[in-house]
Amino acid sequence: MPGRPSPVGEVAVVGAGVTGLFVAHELSRLGVDAVTVYERTGIAAGASGVQPGGIRQQWGTAVNCLLARESLATYRDAQARLEMRVDPGFRACGYLFLAHSGETRARLAANIALQNELGIASRIVEPDEAARLVPGLDPSSLAGAAWCAEDGYLDRPQAVLEALGERASVVRAGVVGLREEGAGWELAFADGTSTTAAKVVVAAGWESRALLPELPIEREARYLFLSEPIRERLLEPLVISPERHFAAKQLADGRVLASDLTAAGDPGLERDGWRRHVRECVETLLPTLEFVALPLLVEGFYDVTPDHQAILGEVRPGLWVAAGFSGHGFMLAPAVGRIIAEAIALGREDEALRVLDARRFAEARLLPEPQVV
Repeated sequence: MPGRPSPVGEVAVVGAGVTGLFVAHELSRLGVDAVTVYERTGIAAGASGVQPGGIRQQWGTAVNCLLARESLATYRDAQARLEMRVDPGFRACGYLFLAHSGETRARLAANIALQNELGIASRIVEPDEAARLVPGLDPSSLAGAAWCAEDGYLDRPQAVLEALGERASVVRAGVVGLREEGAGWELAFADGTSTTAAKVVVAAGWESRALLPELPIEREARYLFLSEPIRERLLEPLVISPERHFAAKQLADGRVLASDLTAAGDPGLERDGWRRHVRECVETLLPTLEFVALPLLVEGFYDVTPDHQAILGEVRPGLWVAAGFSGHGFMLAPAVGRIIAEAIALGREDEALRVLDARRFAEARLLPEPQVV
């Protein structure tokens, strides 16, 4: 009967980050009983464990706009949907993308036209309104900005991962190899043992390429500076200047985060330069943060593809992938989990699977995402 799960056998999910856990959650919700998540180190031990909880709908491709819009709806109501004991506390603080030139303003306006067509309430604002939306912002260098008041942050993003982890069957085991075995797949573990599953979903971030070497996924280090908690509220929206490679936000716990978006190299050698760049941007754009110390540097890793888009779908019969999110997997994970689970359990092929499949690289139909941060 359409809409009911067909027998799919045991499903193995590789990776207990937010994407893998949402895939497992959605499979269980659809009635797939035998779902096991295999994780080498621990729940949210990778990028999912250091992301600060931001969720935005301001993207430059339709597929990401739709994935983000659906995922935002899930996060808004996460406590009820996931039967959580702790409210993760979504706050619609807004995201503001700054334009310092007419060219960047035109690009943001083109993105907004697409977003509006898809039901996302973003808009272009003039410099004076940007300063009203973000008290303490110096608008003197601005040609305008893109704003969406619905975008925001979770106060306690790790609570979502903890809730998903509690509901999943997670086994501590490092998967080091995959091999077709009859009608299913054999998973080889680092300790020399193995198991089999009818279906496998690889959702291991940049480490997915170790299991699927044909995928063009690269690891890219990213860095955030953080302050100690500050009682005074200095900056509510997330402010991003793509042209000056800068972003800043005050989190719910009072910490201010700020980033040089081009930071690369050895942190031991380069961090002073990154901090100087952040300071220069603060002085010219957000002088309200001028006296905030940023002593802590946090490192995380993006799983990047050539077009900065995820790879979703079946790469071989019974072998699925959900990786390559260019650092934005948390934002899109609820929708991705549903899409992958419905494809496996119900045979539904969402449009996202057609445009973000692994074959697009060989077939020269890349879909570059222009609004990656």
